[in-house]
Amino acid sequence: MQAVILHGGQGTRLRPLTHTGPKQLVKVAGKPVSQWVLEQLRDSGIKDIIIILGNNNPNRVIEYYGDGSQFGVDITYVYQGKARGLADAVYRVKDLVEDRFIVYLGDNIIPYHDLSSFISFRGSASILLAKVPNPSRFGVAIIKDQKVIKLIEKPKEPISDLALVGVYAFTKDIFDIIETLKPSWRGELEITDAIQGLIDNGKEVEYKIIDSWWKDTGTPDDILEANSYLLDRYIKRKIEGEIIESNIDGRVYIERGAIVKIL
Repeated sequence: MQAVILHGGQGTRLRPLTHTGPKQLVKVAGKPVSQWVLEQLRDSGIKDIIIILGNNNPNRVIEYYGDGSQFGVDITYVYQGKARGLADAVYRVKDLVEDRFIVYLGDNIIPYHDLSSFISFRGSASILLAKVPNPSRFGVAIIKDQKVIKLIEKPKEPISDLALVGVYAFTKDIFDIIETLKPSWRGELEITDAIQGLIDNGKEVEYKIIDSWWKDTGTPDDILEANSYLLDRYIKRKIEGEIIESNIDGRVYIERGAIVKIL
């Protein structure tokens, strides 16, 4: 199975961090957000990765990831150019993917969810959902009788608190739907409209509501929260340097040769 990491968007809410490169390269807990994504896919057994590049200094992405070999994957790059929506980005891989593939937004972090169920999904698509207090920031899903019946992108009215968390699995059925889409009120081809098209055409769309931590790193506050959360769980206390008349608290790593003292 292949995975597509979406690496476009302008990241306007994260400026000035994104003045010189894409938001997915902003680091949290020591590495770019999209590296958390790539490593999770790799650890789930998916080594064939396609990265969709936007127009915000895409060469920085290629310089960082290269051919993927240093990360244990094989990377193919596709240029989307000017952002025309997630569905447009997905359509760019029409001739590159096999029948089943995963799409993962490169600015989302969902580190504790097992992606293996996505590899064996039924029907034409599978989506991850999570309950959120601010659904107007996301695409949301309405569930009835344990079926997805409607999806809406960034609703102005609170019709559902189940947000799409940015990980999707598709068959090639999705491309037929995208070809029929019209731009939304935002002027973009929405992935929510594409999935709705599958539903309207009688295709099965699976869903799973996750209860583990996840974060859409779209704002400075989100970046800070993700950084704090991941550091707290992945960084272990390790003191190899010299501590002189100082107190060290928390999960701190002091390398051999370093000296911490009060001046």
